[in-house]
Amino acid sequence: MSDNLRLTPDEEFPEDLTAVEDQELQVLDSQIQRQLDVEIIAEGEPNPETEFRHYELDEEFQTRDES
Repeated sequence: MSDNLRLTPDEEFPEDLTAVEDQELQVLDSQIQRQLDVEIIAEGEPNPETEFRHYELDEEFQTRDES
């Protein structure tokens, strides 16, 4: 089970990041980064879903920075 600081692969993640407010996107990014850290420490590698979410967030930040 997760806490507010992390977002596990089993928990809901927005399908459309373009609809997420900037502040909430920052929170999601922090939660995913913490989850990645936990997975790497505990399992030696990230869960593919967490890794994909991290990639999606990076893409959304890059798109917003270019606007």
